[in-house]
Amino acid sequence: MSKKVLVIAHGHPEFNKGGGEQAAYQFYKECLSQGDDAYFLARTAVEPHGGAAFSTIKNEREMLFHTTHDDFFLFSNIKTRHLWGDFADLLTQLKPEVIYCHHYFLLGIELLKIIKKVLPNTKLVLTLHEYYAICHNAGLMIKSGEDKKLCFESGPRECNSCFPQKSPGDFFLRKQYIKNCFQWVDSFIAPSAFLRQRYIDWGIAAEQIHVIENGQKSVDIPPVNVKNDAKVRIAYIGQINPFKGIDVLLEAMLLLPLELRQQCLIEIHGANFTTQSDKFKKKIYKQLRSLSDVVRMHGVYEPHELGGILQDVNWVVVPSIWWENSPMVIQEALSHGKPLIVSDIGGMKEKVEHNVTGLHFRSRSAVSLAETLETILLDKSIEAKLVKNIAKPLSLSESYKLTNQLVNH
Repeated sequence: MSKKVLVIAHGHPEFNKGGGEQAAYQFYKECLSQGDDAYFLARTAVEPHGGAAFSTIKNEREMLFHTTHDDFFLFSNIKTRHLWGDFADLLTQLKPEVIYCHHYFLLGIELLKIIKKVLPNTKLVLTLHEYYAICHNAGLMIKSGEDKKLCFESGPRECNSCFPQKSPGDFFLRKQYIKNCFQWVDSFIAPSAFLRQRYIDWGIAAEQIHVIENGQKSVDIPPVNVKNDAKVRIAYIGQINPFKGIDVLLEAMLLLPLELRQQCLIEIHGANFTTQSDKFKKKIYKQLRSLSDVVRMHGVYEPHELGGILQDVNWVVVPSIWWENSPMVIQEALSHGKPLIVSDIGGMKEKVEHNVTGLHFRSRSAVSLAETLETILLDKSIEAKLVKNIAKPLSLSESYKLTNQLVNH
């Protein structure tokens, strides 16, 4: 049965190329295709005309919310708090039966309370894309020190050790504030079992949080575009920052014997490299200079280009050094029948079965990744064996049906 829905995201893929934004937008489009009276509201930093809180993009169903949060500790609005009145007016005008909120980051976590205060009978579903509520360090669950160690648990004293300028009491109150905002949510969605368990350990009731993977578009897999040079092509697709493991990948390439390295070509497709720290950029540029003959940087790609990018590669690598929840690139690669090489932690380990649909290597270890690369270069039959095991990931329509069942429960 069709219904009126509002999908809220922290960015529109027209301006923000992250996986969470793309997942939210694709879900909105699926709602439309399923016959729902659907609207999409995305936060933006783009300046509005005349100081308006909202503007439209493409059509009247896709709206931009010109706001931000100022308090990154509590995800709270301060300077733009007056815009919550405009947000309440929009809710009153639309009157959606269901609101699928794909984030509160940059929007302000208070929106959860406002939604239920204005529309108490509307079902509110919040998808958790990472660990922001648990971890003040950009939701990464990585220690804030120079070595960026993985964090296995949160707590007032543990968090204070990362951010001594905030007292244990500050972190205790932070958790209470966020949990108080979360009490307005009817159901939570976790795209991975790993993330679900992290939030259960943190304090969300197990019966409230459900694992539903981000759905993928159905694609027809074209024949592999075999290049004349017969090199093994490996693609990195995603953001380029210190937590995505690009430096680990490049270091692994440098560790390969020269003869094997020449049999390989790394294709890097990613955004936001130029906005990173000078220290990080200097490190990557130094590695790239030593690998100029076997690594190509392609820059930003658009979603519609993904099929062509994946058609031309043999493998996809996800070398992240943090507990990735459910990287969209993994589902996209599997949709196109491509085996993966991934770090052995978090949602990466969960989504890619070792020696079945891909290969694991020890997270953060360039040596381990180099050994994995050497394995696939010396035995090229591994690729074909794994490709046979790849099943289509959850489709958009299947994800929609599962979410619909959750809402109607």
